[in-house]
Amino acid sequence: MTSKSPHSPLAAPLVHPARSALPVLLSVSHSGRDYPEWLLALASGGRAALSSLEDPLVDRLVWRALRHGTGAVIARAPRAAVDCNRDEADVDPSVVEGAPRHPLSARARGGLGIVPGRTQGHGYLWRHAIGAKQLGERLDQAHRPFHHAIKAQLAVLVDRFGCALLLDCHSMPPPAPGVAPIVLGDCHGRSAARWVTAEAQRIALGAGYAAGVNDPFAGGHIVDRHGAPSRGVHALQIEIDRRCYLDDRLHGPGPGFDRIAALIESLALDLGALLLDRQFATAAE
Repeated sequence: MTSKSPHSPLAAPLVHPARSALPVLLSVSHSGRDYPEWLLALASGGRAALSSLEDPLVDRLVWRALRHGTGAVIARAPRAAVDCNRDEADVDPSVVEGAPRHPLSARARGGLGIVPGRTQGHGYLWRHAIGAKQLGERLDQAHRPFHHAIKAQLAVLVDRFGCALLLDCHSMPPPAPGVAPIVLGDCHGRSAARWVTAEAQRIALGAGYAAGVNDPFAGGHIVDRHGAPSRGVHALQIEIDRRCYLDDRLHGPGPGFDRIAALIESLALDLGALLLDRQFATAAE
């Protein structure tokens, strides 16, 4: 849906409070499709260029998990406006006037900072740079509420169960040969215990999918920021090859759509149950 007002704020995230008996929260940051008119007017290549940044329909892939009462935080603002999987300091100075030019992260240098600047297929995305005030508004409207909601929902789970699991859901364009169709990222063990990642691999294999770990995606800002295994909070990034669930044009749902939805459901339910079992076993010692 496109907002009608040229000055309309970015849409706040959609929050589904956890209602299940398992300590699991899902996050979806790159599937937002609520494009305000002012954002489209700023885009040199129109909506087609901006929508190329989306993880198509990942917000709909989580439906099977949500029907069990699994919690979720889903961005509605488009990634093109502000990327919730980037640190606030990850700013490309070609996009935001006055931003520090050094040091730049590899992502910002590649055009994919907190406000994406360019893509391989469409080149530079914007008619002109924005100011620091405009960036601050985007952070206040979409980025900060997204992370505040994740923090709040995880706190509820930890208070209720003593532990929590965040599954951060993404999709990837068809990867290079040799890359598994599912890639799990735990920031090399920093955002989730190794057993969580190993069990996720096992669940994916049981569903018929090979799963790689931390290569080529080790986990972004969301899992790095919110994962804290020493405090019982595990955060795992899930990257899914778009060919697994989209049609041949990689645009709409394909024949594998519900199968991937079932995989996310299994990851949420099975990992949640395993985490809870371990928590109970530890408490009983």
